[in-house]
Amino acid sequence: MANYTLADIKALREKTGAGMLDVKNALAEAEGDTAKAEELLRLKGLKVAAKREGRTASAGLVLSKIVESDAGQTGYIVEVNSETDFVAKNDKFIAFAENILEAVVAAQATNVDEAMGAAHAEGTVKDAVDNMTGIIGEKLAVSRVESLSGDVIKAYMHRTATDLPPQVAVLVATDAAAEEVAHDVAVHIAALSPQYLDEDSVPADVVENERRIATEVTIAEGKPEKAVPKIVEGRLKGFFKQICLVDQAFARDPKKSVGQVVAATGGKVTGFVRVRVGETAAE
Repeated sequence: MANYTLADIKALREKTGAGMLDVKNALAEAEGDTAKAEELLRLKGLKVAAKREGRTASAGLVLSKIVESDAGQTGYIVEVNSETDFVAKNDKFIAFAENILEAVVAAQATNVDEAMGAAHAEGTVKDAVDNMTGIIGEKLAVSRVESLSGDVIKAYMHRTATDLPPQVAVLVATDAAAEEVAHDVAVHIAALSPQYLDEDSVPADVVENERRIATEVTIAEGKPEKAVPKIVEGRLKGFFKQICLVDQAFARDPKKSVGQVVAATGGKVTGFVRVRVGETAAE
């Protein structure tokens, strides 16, 4: 005769999120001791997590939160991954990811290493990830943690499919004057994927490499030698219009650049972060 009740099973399932059979087996092995059964479930979770280390977790979701800070406001983005979209849209996984976000914000973590060491009800965020991996049965991971501070921070979350949680998250930092257009700029960033804020933000080696390519292409086209520098600079301007936020044609009004739209408010954009599930952070 089992030395545990249906109430014990229900309570342990609610506490751990483990499946019915796993809970019953744990309670049976622990002879009805719920504390020991919970420990057994956690140990099982760690074993499953270890077995899945080599697997790829490229599905998942992104979440964001904005809090008041010494800088004015600080926004956080966390990307939590699973192996499949099926898990990514599961309510238990979404609630788990929301708890990870809260732990990141509480710890003021700014990267994955800091996030994994952040305090969590399971001990640390890493402990929570390992435990949930065992419960869900897929490799889970926290692959991106980003933060952005400024006078004003606006967030935009984009769904690439109606049945999935947000797959793209954007944070935009502005001064107070530009707050009125911050949301529209965030939507633009989600759609157009700029890599840098402005020309000054582009690393010198990236600019020089693009100049070299433009020069080689221009010469190969047989352009007059005297005209090459001017043509190359023109092509560099085109390059900046592709990768720099303020130089891009504004998504809602392509006749204007993002920079012109922001300048019309008398304010400025001071930074942005864009995270899409499955993409690796730029080096």
